[in-house]
Amino acid sequence: MMDLITDSTKFLDRLAGNTEHFRNAMTKAGVIVSGDNHPICPVMLGDAKLATTFADKMMEKGIYVIGFSYPVVPKDKARIRVQISAAHSTEDIDRAVGAFIQIGKELAVI
Repeated sequence: MMDLITDSTKFLDRLAGNTEHFRNAMTKAGVIVSGDNHPICPVMLGDAKLATTFADKMMEKGIYVIGFSYPVVPKDKARIRVQISAAHSTEDIDRAVGAFIQIGKELAVI
């Protein structure tokens, strides 16, 4: 299994590209994604109830994300945790971004 990452950087390069694509698309849409080019992408919402509602609506669209709020994260720092993978296609990422935008508008976050 370690051969996959020691013999080639293909998967690491794909992960970095996918992460950059997601973060750039979300930022362009006006969404705050915390962190610095890491594949774990916290989408900052602030409100705990909003994060839960948002995550539930994403699940209804078949996109698995997790809402985190206090006490897991500091008060008023509720977020949706997105984890980007090398296994995601560009279409997967674009679909997730599209869902974030649609639900963000529906919930008046964007």
